[in-house]
Amino acid sequence: MAPIRCYTDWNKRPSDHEEEIEPFRKYIFICEGANTEPWYFHRLIDMRKQLNIHPMIDIRLWERTEEEKNISAPVRLIRFAEEKKHDKSLDFDPQHDKMVVIFDADIFEFRNPDYDRIVADGEKANIIGVTNPSFELFLLLHLDDAYERLIRPHEEELLENKKIGSQRYIQSFLRQECGMNPKRNEEIGGLAENVLHAIQEEKHLNQDIHKCHGQLTSNIGAIIETIMNDELN
Repeated sequence: MAPIRCYTDWNKRPSDHEEEIEPFRKYIFICEGANTEPWYFHRLIDMRKQLNIHPMIDIRLWERTEEEKNISAPVRLIRFAEEKKHDKSLDFDPQHDKMVVIFDADIFEFRNPDYDRIVADGEKANIIGVTNPSFELFLLLHLDDAYERLIRPHEEELLENKKIGSQRYIQSFLRQECGMNPKRNEEIGGLAENVLHAIQEEKHLNQDIHKCHGQLTSNIGAIIETIMNDELN
């Protein structure tokens, strides 16, 4: 199997006198994007304690490398996740751990008539995160008064997400609002500092990934909130 890079802050710097313990549950993220999403989740993972996530829960990002790095099709992402669950070196416990697979609905949802089946199949053994049109919509939610000030007045343009030069509308719009190119500037990950605000703003959008056609959709905040509320019951 191709190597994979794992990002976590679990026992990052244990002291010589501190016993290393294993988490009871790991939430493992696999994302479509090779830059924006990893930058965001790196920062979110670093904030695990600040978010009061249960001390026996770890969040990890599995980043694809080598020939797997450019996988973006949701079907292949889900297949990749399933394959990696069986890689013993990655220590995935199917009884306790959760795999979170995140992808954009834009283009895929409209071009693939099997969208509903693929999502339903993926949910059988994974948590599926979807943004429509793209992950940048979730990032917009981190900005002040995002829904009323930015998203609601531009709903039609965001949904159409037409090309503006070399970028899609939503990428250009986010860049204009936060002063960073989300595809090239790793500082975009700093938006995670406002994740609690984003979770609340997301409730104004459609969060049902089975009904995202023609609707601005994101359930990423809902997934993060679920992890924050997990008491390992």
